[in-house]
Amino acid sequence: MANKQTISYDIFPDGLGFYANCDGQHIGEITFVRVGIDKMIIDRTNVSENYRNEHVGLNLVRCAADLARTQNRKVITMCPFASAMFSRYPEFDDVRFLHTR
Repeated sequence: MANKQTISYDIFPDGLGFYANCDGQHIGEITFVRVGIDKMIIDRTNVSENYRNEHVGLNLVRCAADLARTQNRKVITMCPFASAMFSRYPEFDDVRFLHTR
């Protein structure tokens, strides 16, 4: 079982994603591409099976959304997981490119 206190989230060196790490082990990541000056597309979220019920994926989506906010970008979710999180949690409404609910 994962220990939530030891999970950290760090941006990729190229700025196009975030890693989730637990006790020095890579346990998940989210990737995105920037489109123009005001959009980003989340294209992939992946979390190790042992951490799938620890909200790691949701927190990775939150990291991407927070970055979008600081860069004044809207988010397009091509990744099925990120799309599900954007549909489930209203906290993402401010950065959603299109409201498709």
